[in-house]
Amino acid sequence: MPWTQVYDPANNLAVSALLAAIPIIFLFYALAVRKMKGHIAGLLTVVAAIAVAVFGYRMPVGLAILSFVNGGLYGLFPIGWIVVAAVFLYQITVKTGQFEIIKDSIAGITEDRRLQALLIAFSFGAFLEGSAGFGAPVAITAAMLAGLGFNPVYAASICLLANTAPVAFGAIGVPVLTLGQVAGIDSMLLSKMIGRQLPFLSVLLPFWLVAIMSGWKGVKETWPACLVSGGSFAVSQWFSSNYLSPMLPDIISSLFSLVCLILFLRVWKPEHIWRFPNESGSRGPRPHHAPGTILKAWTPFIILTLMVADWGIGPVKAVLDLVTIKFAIPGLHQAIIKAGTSEPMNAIFTFNWLAAPGTGILIAAFISMLILDMRFSDWLRLFGETLHDLRYAVFTIFLVLGFAYTANYSGMSTTLGQALTVTGKAFPFVAPFLGWLGVFITGSDTSANALFGKLQHITAQNIGVDPVLTVAANSSGGVTGKMISPQSIAVATAATGQVGQEGVLFRFAIVPSILMTVFISVITTLQAYFFTWMIPAHGDLAQPAANTAVVSLSEGLWILAGTLGAIVILAVIVASSSRHARRREVYTPGK
Repeated sequence: MPWTQVYDPANNLAVSALLAAIPIIFLFYALAVRKMKGHIAGLLTVVAAIAVAVFGYRMPVGLAILSFVNGGLYGLFPIGWIVVAAVFLYQITVKTGQFEIIKDSIAGITEDRRLQALLIAFSFGAFLEGSAGFGAPVAITAAMLAGLGFNPVYAASICLLANTAPVAFGAIGVPVLTLGQVAGIDSMLLSKMIGRQLPFLSVLLPFWLVAIMSGWKGVKETWPACLVSGGSFAVSQWFSSNYLSPMLPDIISSLFSLVCLILFLRVWKPEHIWRFPNESGSRGPRPHHAPGTILKAWTPFIILTLMVADWGIGPVKAVLDLVTIKFAIPGLHQAIIKAGTSEPMNAIFTFNWLAAPGTGILIAAFISMLILDMRFSDWLRLFGETLHDLRYAVFTIFLVLGFAYTANYSGMSTTLGQALTVTGKAFPFVAPFLGWLGVFITGSDTSANALFGKLQHITAQNIGVDPVLTVAANSSGGVTGKMISPQSIAVATAATGQVGQEGVLFRFAIVPSILMTVFISVITTLQAYFFTWMIPAHGDLAQPAANTAVVSLSEGLWILAGTLGAIVILAVIVASSSRHARRREVYTPGK
């Protein structure tokens, strides 16, 4: 006998909303006040959510547990799988020494501290956010800037602020994919909407960074570079999010911004090289690497871009989905009826082991092993170490997604959504602040989307606003909470050896964080009532006709073959460059 949801179990919407908010309030308390570790806070929050579902909403215990398991499975695959594969690829570059070359190739372009911050904290940090995410960008870029001579606390602060615009599309689009899954909206629609909100912030962020470092006088001296950096990032972020895939905007935008700024700095220089007051002397010239050596170092990320691009193309996905396994969650599928309807809720788990983005990244990691002359035994050992290092992070994702699904299947999210309709027409302004709060609490745009994605959807429907707008605003607003999240601050201080300075970083970031959220809220409100044409039409995602299936499969195979050919050519070029570099080293006079 199916169980029917109840959205007002207390027969008083305010009391029911307070009941539904108990797990969220507890999570805030556990992380922000008690400073519990993420997986412990997540586990206790799940216990609280199941207790509220069972005793408050009178949900059968079995359904509550199965709802948690359903969400947890999605947290493990494909979300957790993407995280593991992306971090593993990055670790390969570190293990083989290629990351040091990447770092030198960026740092050797300019001695101006402001421009170094744009190259490393903004552009390269966005690339790391797109390929790995989950704390890696702030940790890596802060350590790089400190290594270049930045004050460690200042380096951490700058990187926290810079790691804003790319967060929504981080870790190969995980936040957007999660948001679509939880809210029940196609992820490409959300990608388009986010891509029509964040670029306005992206173009301003380099100016903001320079202003904080050297004042408005510094902005006047470097505004052409700021415009090139932010403008190229914003344009490519809009294009890739609207016409390619939610998995690609960070990777494409960061690389495009990086290349554009590097090329621009070849023909333009600031009037004087700016350094921090009382800064110690120059650290001396950095190692010079041959173009072939630099190409080899960047090869894993080039391959990553090619593979992720393929995995996001429809015809390729059609080929990869031929081996996808789908199954209904026993005991949960169509066992819950939505309140006020006769519509049962589906619970089908899709195990797309080949089509999952994480698999494409793992293939890129395997190819990188071959090109970088890494032994297979070392590759396997490093993969095991990566799994071990990320065990708590993945477990936390499992718990948070499980909690989100429990809240959705029990009706708690709907209760909160109905309660928030009291904001009425002001809700589009409030929507980004929900995402901001979620990221502050959890430290992750992915987790915030899992927590509030469905709530945003329901509330928008109740006030007559297109849900695509407010659901996307949850992620767009969430990015501005990243810089003040206790987890992000802890990562930044750990990476720069400044543990104990968390209060300094928080005070540095709190005002920019709130101002940026207000900026996104204003944009969302304008789009809701004045520029509604900016909201993508749901009909933009028409499905291909059945008679084109064979053609799509054929196209997919050709695309994969073309990518393989491109990788082979790249491998040959890298191998040839490496042999040439070795010969020069052997025969250079005086060696």
